[in-house]
Amino acid sequence: MSKLKIAIQKSGRLYEESIQLLKDCGISASNGKDQLKVSVENFPMEIMYLRNSDIPQYLEDGVVDIAIVGENLLIEKNKKIDIVEKLGFSKCRVSLAVPKDIDTNDLSFFNGKKIATSYPNTVREFLIKNNIQADIHIISGSVEIAPNIGLADGICDIVSSGSTLFKNGLRETVTILNSEAVLAKNKDLSEENEALLSKLLFRINAVQTARNSKYILMNIPNNKIAEVTKILPVLKSPTVLPLAEEGWSSIHTVIKEDAFWDIIEQLKAAGAEGILVLEIEKMIL
Repeated sequence: MSKLKIAIQKSGRLYEESIQLLKDCGISASNGKDQLKVSVENFPMEIMYLRNSDIPQYLEDGVVDIAIVGENLLIEKNKKIDIVEKLGFSKCRVSLAVPKDIDTNDLSFFNGKKIATSYPNTVREFLIKNNIQADIHIISGSVEIAPNIGLADGICDIVSSGSTLFKNGLRETVTILNSEAVLAKNKDLSEENEALLSKLLFRINAVQTARNSKYILMNIPNNKIAEVTKILPVLKSPTVLPLAEEGWSSIHTVIKEDAFWDIIEQLKAAGAEGILVLEIEKMIL
């Protein structure tokens, strides 16, 4: 029986969220932090725990079929790989940064300067596109220290909260690209593994949709139902149930996370009471 081989970062910022996503998809695996390869008990899959920087090459070569990896790494490595799904976690940006005492955010500052980075291909392409000539100094890790020791005038690195830059006397100036975790695949998957990937994607989409939605219940005077239902961005139509108290009903529906507070404020203004908000475990559309 065919098995889908998936690569996951063996340690670092992507590891825990990748494992949690698989668990939420009902995929159970034994602890593999000290193993390179682990078989999954309840899905035809093998998990390979690999060094992050090696994953794109393994994926292109077909050693693994799919991988959860940072989009920024795929862009940097420029491999022949297809991105199947953006996963919505481990969001960051690849940005240029300079010492705090530099008072300009203008990209032209980097003309003739030295830039330290672990992403030379990404930086080089960006500089060429913007007609900036700079010397790129490649560093593996601890890029933030480069300006402090006189190795570079600025850096290009991954930024999430910006706290690491701040601690090292740097500040972000120009964002080159935004990134998040993605599910990527080898371009030449077998027909059997394409079918397995479709099953996995079905589960991932159910989990992702649920994470981005809230289930709400509220009490509404019957004469306000029409007004309230116009506010609700529902899949089809809300569920309306009569309450024991005459003249009142309960409405059940789903709201997208990004519009949640705006919708709640409108519902309150329209007469909704006793609003109850629940997390959704899975959501099948």
